[in-house]
Amino acid sequence: MFSRIWQIFQSTLAAFFGVQSDRNRTQDFQTNSPLPYIVMGIVLAIVLVVSLILLVGQVLS
Repeated sequence: MFSRIWQIFQSTLAAFFGVQSDRNRTQDFQTNSPLPYIVMGIVLAIVLVVSLILLVGQVLS
């Protein structure tokens, strides 16, 4: 279970930065449901926005 979540995290993070390999992308599209990737993408986007808000708050204070 953890290895699957880790694989989804790695794949989503690589896609986030645009460095996803063709082999991994092909493997991701062979899954039954895109829902785990969508959820992980939303979570990573929220983490990115919150991190940027905290970073800017620290710099400005």
